[in-house]
Amino acid sequence: MVRGRDACWEHCVLVDATRQKVRCNYCHRQFSGGVYRMKFHLAQIKNKDIVPCTEVPDDVRDLMHGVINTPKKQKAQKMHKLEQTPTTPQNSSSASGGCHASTCPSMLLPRPSPNIQPSAEDEKRQRFEQADKKIALFFFHYSIPFSASQSVHYQSMIEAVAECGKGYKPPSYDGLRTTLLEGAKREMHESFQKLKNDWKEIGCTILCDSWSDGGSKSLVVFSVASAKGSRYLRSVDVSSRVEDVYYLFDLLESAVKEVGVDNVIQIITDNATSLASAAGLLLKKYPSLFWSPCASYCFERMLEDISKLEWISPALEEASTIAHYIYSNDWMLNMMRKFTGGRELIRPKLTTIASQFLRLQSIVLQEDNLKHMFSQTDWSSTVGRQPDAQSIRSLLYSERFWKAAREAVRVSEPILKLLRMVECSLPAIGYIYEGIKRAKSLIRLFYGGCEERYMSFWEIIERRWNIQPHSHLHAAAAFLNPSVFYNPIHKFDANMRNGFHSTMWKMFTEEKDRIELTKEQPLYLNAQGALGSEFATLGRTLNSPGDWWAAYGCEVPTLQKAAMRILNQPCSSQRSKWNWSTF
Repeated sequence: MVRGRDACWEHCVLVDATRQKVRCNYCHRQFSGGVYRMKFHLAQIKNKDIVPCTEVPDDVRDLMHGVINTPKKQKAQKMHKLEQTPTTPQNSSSASGGCHASTCPSMLLPRPSPNIQPSAEDEKRQRFEQADKKIALFFFHYSIPFSASQSVHYQSMIEAVAECGKGYKPPSYDGLRTTLLEGAKREMHESFQKLKNDWKEIGCTILCDSWSDGGSKSLVVFSVASAKGSRYLRSVDVSSRVEDVYYLFDLLESAVKEVGVDNVIQIITDNATSLASAAGLLLKKYPSLFWSPCASYCFERMLEDISKLEWISPALEEASTIAHYIYSNDWMLNMMRKFTGGRELIRPKLTTIASQFLRLQSIVLQEDNLKHMFSQTDWSSTVGRQPDAQSIRSLLYSERFWKAAREAVRVSEPILKLLRMVECSLPAIGYIYEGIKRAKSLIRLFYGGCEERYMSFWEIIERRWNIQPHSHLHAAAAFLNPSVFYNPIHKFDANMRNGFHSTMWKMFTEEKDRIELTKEQPLYLNAQGALGSEFATLGRTLNSPGDWWAAYGCEVPTLQKAAMRILNQPCSSQRSKWNWSTF
């Protein structure tokens, strides 16, 4: 058997050369007869005692059909050509052995070598593979970080080149460093100017993130964000002054002045104590500003505390063991994807603690499919006899594990939803205050109001949420969010109203603005005028809070201005991390 000349060898392996025994790569059946019988097996054609493959992909099955049928077509074409070949008259006496004159020439013709033309799909695949190699070679040759392929500009560049078709010539060295560079710089400047104009209307937030390499290198990264987008400002090496609060204050003040003090609504910092202290100094100098800790960090620490509970920690570790076992074996991984309909158990690009709970959630959702997979004959005959496989199977049939896993998923899900909400691209500040209350309510409901069981989770949430003095800005944002305020559950929340009043007094320092706010509040409280129209009522839950005020708040302009400047702010510094992850 010549393995290099037959496409079938890509889909099977030789087990015993003397007996010509082969094994299918998909269903793992073994039988004698070599690659010839394997073709019928993969093509799902019944031939004597050949069992059709039940796991073969459709494209492989169709390929094998073509391979099986090709020899017949070639033979028919060959016979047709031979029939049309003119014969040369020969003297019968010159022929030896009684050879017939019409057949002898055909026996002397050279035997044509099999030449199977590649299909259009094969040619397309080869072109794609060549393109991949060329792109990879460019990355390798110039030591371009592989993370560059994750850039939004990478895919758009490839698509733009493909749309140009043949004849396109890429920009030259001179073109890149002159015309194109200047054009990109000009477009960026125009975009930044447009953002600055938007900030005058809807305000913006200064995001401060500290970064460390775990050693002596420390950076502080400054960016600015609003509902219209975010922009990187600068990164500063603070390795030698990382605890110098007054130095960090100067950096913060510089960023605020660059953006415009009147445009900035709040400062968001991560968990670094020195940055929080610097923000406190800034608020003393500029009383109209607010400071908020990063909401993502807060929710991650809640999950971290929950993961340390004595009955949740083992469930997370066992879920990790299950996922590691499946993902470390290609055959098991393919089998898992078949049983789960292509759904994964692991979520990449997430924080470590969030990924642990999401992995557990995925395993709970696939409980029946995983149990079914580990009870299959194929699994038992292939890897089921290995010691680690038996321990995983026992774990999957352990009621103790599933009970703890389901409970851990239910109590962590409300916090995971909050984390997902604050890290999305849309402003979520109007939903945090209500979201915390809803998370606590759902956990209490899950435990049927049993204080002994839900109180430990409540204590974690309250401790982490109140560990740093959150500004009244979140309460004011909830008050101005029509989907929250007009909900009877929250309409008479005293803390929410007090937070709103404190925020308005801080934002508007002039007497005339405070008088206007006092006049306009009853219109909002009682949903009068445009705020109570049918469209406004419908839009309370359909429109984003900022858009709702832009559409229906024209009769209360001072309150509308406050609402649009507050509700268009982010509440997490995590949004900026995609912009500076390469530093």
